[in-house]
Amino acid sequence: MGELLNKKCEPCRKGVPQVAEEEALQYLSELPNWEQIDSEGINQLRRIYTFPNFVEAVSFTNKVAEISEQEGHHPAILTEWGKVTVTWWTHTIKGLHANDFIMAARTDELIG
Repeated sequence: MGELLNKKCEPCRKGVPQVAEEEALQYLSELPNWEQIDSEGINQLRRIYTFPNFVEAVSFTNKVAEISEQEGHHPAILTEWGKVTVTWWTHTIKGLHANDFIMAARTDELIG
């Protein structure tokens, strides 16, 4: 995960290519708890975090919101009792960009 944490997110505009499958697999090897999913034809990264209660789940959700605002890159977040599902993808390219893997690593870093 160290390599991803050292990278910076870059502005992503429409037409920028999605990460190649080889690159995605390399990034995923640094993110063992994440899975690449296909949601309605869009490749996404998803991880489910578990917590002992709702308050801690909401606290984590707020931390994810803070790092998302800092980078201007926002995931889908589903907060439930004892569980937070975080899903990253780049909306403008309808798929995965290096930024998504960088933010997944940063999300993991919030757990400590």
